[in-house]
Amino acid sequence: MDKFVIHGGNKISGFIEVSGAKNASLALMPASLLASGTSILYGTPELNDVFTMMKLLNHLGVETDFQNHILKLNTENIISQDAPYEHVKKMRASVYVLGPLLTRFGTAKVSLPGGCAWGPRPINLHIEGLKKMGAEIDLAEGYIIAKSKKLNGAKINFDISSVGATGNILMAAVLAKGTTIINNAAMEPEISNLAEFLSKMGAKISGINTSSLEIEGVDELKPVEINTIPDRIEAGTLLIAAAITKGEITLENFSSKYCEAILAKLESSGCQIIVDDQKIHLKSSADEIHPSDVTTAIYPGFPTDMQAQWTAYMSLADGASTVTDTIYLDRFKHVPELVRLGANITVNENIAVIKGTKKLLGAKVMSTDLRASASLVLAGLAAEGTTEVLRVYHLDRGYQRIEEKLRSLGADIERVEGKEY
Repeated sequence: MDKFVIHGGNKISGFIEVSGAKNASLALMPASLLASGTSILYGTPELNDVFTMMKLLNHLGVETDFQNHILKLNTENIISQDAPYEHVKKMRASVYVLGPLLTRFGTAKVSLPGGCAWGPRPINLHIEGLKKMGAEIDLAEGYIIAKSKKLNGAKINFDISSVGATGNILMAAVLAKGTTIINNAAMEPEISNLAEFLSKMGAKISGINTSSLEIEGVDELKPVEINTIPDRIEAGTLLIAAAITKGEITLENFSSKYCEAILAKLESSGCQIIVDDQKIHLKSSADEIHPSDVTTAIYPGFPTDMQAQWTAYMSLADGASTVTDTIYLDRFKHVPELVRLGANITVNENIAVIKGTKKLLGAKVMSTDLRASASLVLAGLAAEGTTEVLRVYHLDRGYQRIEEKLRSLGADIERVEGKEY
């Protein structure tokens, strides 16, 4: 397994473009199953999760061509509605094939998903929603086995806002008979990108960008082309990389609308933010980092996927702050590793209390999941001495060659290949 070796202390400064959004791609790709023919996704990031989804779609019979961030998906010859464990175990987003397969082909057998090794993230909302639409669903030997001659529109009220469940039910509803209403739907930009894609395919969807979606089912969809939105979590991570190292960065071809909550918190920490059309410019504070409390929330609130990075940033603040995660209550596996670097953090249930320290010191640390890995890289960039971040395959799931981007911005970071890290 590869590791990153970081010699800290360099400022992160310069101009950079943000890659396409991982979470948007992982919804758009299975959505192509809803129509026969070739759909084209522009701006698809080169990530391990994307390649994992490609392998799953290939197993189902989708022909893929992926070059220069352009992903072509030919769904004319689907040969299977079975998503086996060996393909699904690596990534929870694999369950996204459930809705499209069921609504188009009337059957789906999908392994219960895997992914990051933290947090109970049940798929009961997906299953209950499909049952309301008339699906017969059994759970047997680790598989979701779903059948339906024709899904019917239904009124679905989610107890909690779920990106995955919203995406799956949305994809199932576009070919269902009648009207489906999804209340308390997720409003994340990635869901809006999916809804835009489905609308271009011929779906009838109203309420896009709101928490109430109304879908009138149609008989058939057509393959289309779409641009993948930029990744707001990568953007936030790069902004914090500049802030934590006292640097200055400009994100190009990126709209501030995707990360307003993150920008507001960066301003409260002392950074100067200038938004100009499709650019965001951040200049870090010349003085100390101001402590700023964060509570994660569903979009448009502060994203849980930025919680770990913010925790690393606040570890160098001039004072105490708290980070409360209301989305995933046990998402703090990065904290012990940050403590190894000198951070002063204590966790009580879903609240981290961070007492800022003057400096962090390089050490060997272990990645535990995708966003935790990013927090360790950020801390390593600001730490004195050398930091080794082990098991960076987690990062490769969600950040496209992040070490190359950081190096282009002035970081002293290299990837070291190895088997025993």
